Amino acid sequence: MKNLILILLAIAAIIAGNSAFVVRENERAVLLQFGRVLRSDYGPGLHFKLPVLQNVRKFERRIVTLDKEPQRYLTSERKDVLVDFFVKWRIKDVAEFYKASSGDEGLAESRLDSTTRNALGKEIVKRTLQEVVADQRSDLMVDMRETISEAVKELGIEVVDLRVMRIDLPDEVSQKVFDRMTSERKAVANKLRSEGTEVAEKTRANAERDAQIALANAQRDAQQLRGGGDAEAAKIYAEAYNRDPEFYAFWRSLEAYRAAFAEPGSVLVLDPKSEFFQYFGEGAKR
Repeated sequence: MKNLILILLAIAAIIAGNSAFVVRENERAVLLQFGRVLRSDYGPGLHFKLPVLQNVRKFERRIVTLDKEPQRYLTSERKDVLVDFFVKWRIKDVAEFYKASSGDEGLAESRLDSTTRNALGKEIVKRTLQEVVADQRSDLMVDMRETISEAVKELGIEVVDLRVMRIDLPDEVSQKVFDRMTSERKAVANKLRSEGTEVAEKTRANAERDAQIALANAQRDAQQLRGGGDAEAAKIYAEAYNRDPEFYAFWRSLEAYRAAFAEPGSVLVLDPKSEFFQYFGEGAKR
């Protein structure tokens, strides 16, 4: 009798253990009976089910990140780009999620990945490279998040966030772009250098022309001043001559003597009675 009671207690414990289950804060649970969903609205805590006939599947309640290898796409300009992105998603309706994927999270993630890549390709092909990289990047994210959320709604999941982390050009395209940019920069540099040389030549020519004009004006003014000075000197000489012709002649002779004997050892071979020595010795006028 005692053994029977122990057996019954053991069976009761097993049944109780198979009847109770705990749902944690980070979990969603679905109650199944012969593969059919009976209930999916369990909150955190202790719950019960029929042993053997019913079983419980638990799934992650928290946000999950989908992060795959970068994918190559074409822009509207037929340019290849490598897009590195990630998607944050979570189970919204656990019953729908189980029905659509049989509880296989890997299958759901695979379908989400495929849907995201297709949606991303459709959105990128509508835009130019500039729009994808900068101008309309935020709009692209909003449009894609809405599109993907609608596409995966039947899986019982929701897309919380979608981000493009990086957009690169493939290596072979990057080199071509770099070469083209280098060529364009060289062309611009050569153009600027040519324009600078042209401006320098014009500036130099203008400066030389202005210098020639200034020099010519200076020479003209100098000639005018020199001519005016010579005329004034001639006028003064004429007035001095008219005032005392004899003294003027004497003064001019002295100037001639000074010029003739300016250098030491100067020698003049002239007739002492010549007019040049009219104010000296026998040549002097009486």
